[in-house]
Amino acid sequence: MATNWTPESWRRYEARQLPDYPDPQALAAAEAELGHYPPLVFAGEARALTADLAQVAAGKAFLLQGGDCAESFAEFHPNNIRDTFRVLLQMAVILTYSSKLPIVKVGRMAGQFAKPRSAPTETIDGVELPSYRGDNVNDIAFTPEGRAPDPQRMVKSYSQSAATLNLLRAFSHGGYANLQQVHRWTLDFMGRSPWASHYQQIADRIGDALAFMAACGISPETVPQLQGTSFYTSHEALLLQYEQALTRQDSLTGDWYDTSAHMLWIGDRTRFEGSAHVEYLRGVGNPIGLKCGPSLEPDALLRMLDTLDPARTPGRITLITRYGHDKIEAHLPKLVRAVKREGRPVVWSCDPMHGNVIKASNGYKTRPFDRILDEVRGFFAVHRAEGTHGGGIHAEMTGQNVTECTGGAIAVTEQGLADRYHTHCDPRLNAGQSIELAFLLAEMLNQELKEREKVAA
Repeated sequence: MATNWTPESWRRYEARQLPDYPDPQALAAAEAELGHYPPLVFAGEARALTADLAQVAAGKAFLLQGGDCAESFAEFHPNNIRDTFRVLLQMAVILTYSSKLPIVKVGRMAGQFAKPRSAPTETIDGVELPSYRGDNVNDIAFTPEGRAPDPQRMVKSYSQSAATLNLLRAFSHGGYANLQQVHRWTLDFMGRSPWASHYQQIADRIGDALAFMAACGISPETVPQLQGTSFYTSHEALLLQYEQALTRQDSLTGDWYDTSAHMLWIGDRTRFEGSAHVEYLRGVGNPIGLKCGPSLEPDALLRMLDTLDPARTPGRITLITRYGHDKIEAHLPKLVRAVKREGRPVVWSCDPMHGNVIKASNGYKTRPFDRILDEVRGFFAVHRAEGTHGGGIHAEMTGQNVTECTGGAIAVTEQGLADRYHTHCDPRLNAGQSIELAFLLAEMLNQELKEREKVAA
């Protein structure tokens, strides 16, 4: 258990990116209300994820983390949850089949509401209002009423997260994730993608294997692992009032856990020495992600690891790199070497999204798919050169047929961005682009596996 730490000790540190609530009493009332609500996840589930991530750190599994840039109240619908979940299932099948590795599936879901901003206010047509910080803080509508931070939005986001988690648990263990359903996970609009036929071939082979196993007496009825799958949730621990309100002490171990999600991460803008966000997360037992960008130097990273993971627990820390396609091979090696030298048992995961944002000629913010793929290739190239394990991918994606990132097999053009540009914040990969990314990852993991076998021989 962390020393000199309490769930509220973060309040003595510098807290960036928190909204300025106009009514302190209303904020205190919302925090108190949340403090009496049941946990969304359980300590035992968070420990299970840590154990799974320890396997990733050891090179014996792969982390697939994906979901919405920012969840919204307006787009909350069971079909949207289902479609993102099944694209993640498809990606996991592709990765498992090709790499022969277990895939640890973590959604950016059931709590990914708050978003960091580059400035506290924005000005449109001479009117200055607070920046939109996510639906659990204020409204995307550019009005004085909508942009005023409202603490009751935290209560609404809790309810939406609880409903989302309930559905995800039903999908994971209620039959939907049964491997015998592998042919049924393909979304209707995916038929136009050339990658859909590649997926169909894998699904056919899995179906043949399951039929053979059934003839041998091995079926979902006799092997529970075939009936469902483990699925975890995660979000950036940005709104600390919300996180503190859902912090609970585990009755079995006495340790504290943030019960708002299985995994939490610290973003690039809140990762600094003396940060309230670092202080809060050092004291909870959940696995922690740390975004690593161009501004992070090796010594600062090692000091951060000393703070967040003094016991050097395998699976506790996931380092999520976010550089940009043209910077990763210049910046990442020095961090990898420092962490390797210190013998830190971390998971290395690639976020190829945040460093590759551009503004299209028509004003839309987008991410070119070829740059995303280039960053992934660079990530694996660095780990191959350093003799370390590239263990995961962290992607903003959706099961909806959106047009937000340009490129891909069914090429989204800059002119086509306006067709289905639905995101409340940053552009996301659509289902077709996500599947294409999974095949690229599978190819790289397969190559890594062959090289390991060659070294072992």
